[in-house]
Amino acid sequence: MTVFAIADAALEDVPPRLLYELLALRVDVFVVEQTCPYRELDGRDLEPGARLVWATRGETVVATLRILNEDSGVIRIGRVATAPEARGRGLGALMMRRAIELAGDRSVVLSAQAHLAEWYSQFGFLRDGDEYLEDGIVHTPMRLNVVRSA
Repeated sequence: MTVFAIADAALEDVPPRLLYELLALRVDVFVVEQTCPYRELDGRDLEPGARLVWATRGETVVATLRILNEDSGVIRIGRVATAPEARGRGLGALMMRRAIELAGDRSVVLSAQAHLAEWYSQFGFLRDGDEYLEDGIVHTPMRLNVVRSA
């Protein structure tokens, strides 16, 4: 049985080698695999409150996402990426649950690639606007309004 570990930290607390692996995975998935040349390192990882979530198998990074604080007070989840050899094992779901937990009582937004909108709906995300084209890929804005019991 393969064991995966889920972890999270602010950028400044991520060791350099691990950070390199996280960013390399994002580039491999979003730029190389999806044949989508764009500026993956957009500066948002450096924003106050930004947090990275990742999954490892042993010492190998196999999945990642990032969490950002938006000016509107909501949390944005993005850059959800899983290495091809680790897909289909529930890692994305584990990371999403952790990200939603980290959001606390704040609502969460994301821009889903349209073919993944149904997958995000399993966590309670609902469509929050019209689909749009970004970097040649159709995206669906989605929102999770978090309601915590007292």
